[in-house]
Amino acid sequence: MERLFDSKGNHIANASGERLYATTGKNIGRRVSNFFVDISGKYLGEVVSSNRLLRRSNSPYKNINYGNAGDAGNIGNAGNPGNSGSIGTVSGFVDLDKNKLR
Repeated sequence: MERLFDSKGNHIANASGERLYATTGKNIGRRVSNFFVDISGKYLGEVVSSNRLLRRSNSPYKNINYGNAGDAGNIGNAGNPGNSGSIGTVSGFVDLDKNKLR
């Protein structure tokens, strides 16, 4: 399991295989190549600095729909690893909308 954080170091999601899960365990998306899309197939973000899930402001993928791959269920709560520390701002990236991570 890959724990993912925002730029401030808050635990926001977990990746397991090709699926993306909320911290509660709910399936919220999947990996497509080197980025993640939500359940409906819309661009969510990509991993930056090894474990930060951020949204590229000018992503070429944000206007493409990758299709609905279905819900993979719930993996359960994997616990909270705590804060991993802030990395500050990353040029061209922003934190994901928290409402997309539920």
